[in-house]
Parts: sequence; C-alpha cells; structure tokens
Amino acid sequence: MIRSLLRTCVMFGAAAFLLASGQRASAQTAAEKEGNAMEKRGNTEEKAAEAEKAKGARLQKKGKAMEEAGDKADNKQQEETGKRMKKQGKAIEKAGEAHHDAANDMEKAGNKAEKAGVDTKKDAQKDAEKAAKK
Repeated sequence: MIRSLLRTCVMFGAAAFLLASGQRASAQTAAEKEGNAMEKRGNTEEKAAEAEKAKGARLQKKGKAMEEAGDKADNKQQEETGKRMKKQGKAIEKAGEAHHDAANDMEKAGNKAEKAGVDTKKDAQKDAEKAAKK
C-alpha cells in the first residue's frame, strides 16, 4: 500500500514537473531568437536599400534633365556634368538593388533558422509527451 502511494506521488510529481517544463518550453529557443533577429535586420536593410535605389533614380533623373538642358543651350560642360550625374545615379541604384537582394537573403535565412527552432521545440515536446506516457 505504501509503495503504490509512493509510486502515485512520484508519477504526479513527474507530471507536474513536465507540465511546468512545458510552459518554459513555450519560450523562444535560441534558434528562434536568432531567426527573428536576422529577419528584423533583413527588414531594416531592405528599407535602407529601397531608399538607396530611390536616391539613385532621383540622381539619374536630375542628370538626364541637366544633360538635356546643356544640349539645348549648347553648354558642353553642363551636358558632361549631366552625363556623369546620370552614370553615378545608375551606379547607386544598382548598388541599392544588390543591397536589397542581400537583405532578402538575410530575411530568408532568418525565417529558416526560426523554423528550425520551432521544429526543435515541437520535437522536444513530443519526446516529453512520450516519456510521460511510459
């Protein structure tokens, strides 16, 4: 009788422990935290890249207008300045696109890391449930 009572107490204690640890397991794993951080950095970088691309497009537009104005007024210096500005704007826009692609890759890597963390947490919960059933 005492043995069965002792076994029952141990089982209830183990069940309470698993229940309490299950609540702690709902906190984010390291992989999830890192994934979220990478995703956040990727989003920030993506916004910066969009701004960079817009700056390049504006510079390109301004250079084209300057080049056309120089052509109309037969001002070679203004025309050349416009061409250089247009070229610089195109380079900035291209760099912005590359920056944008890198930010997208970072965001995707963050999503993968977060998913791996969630999968790990689910596996651990399944293992804990199996152990509780035995």
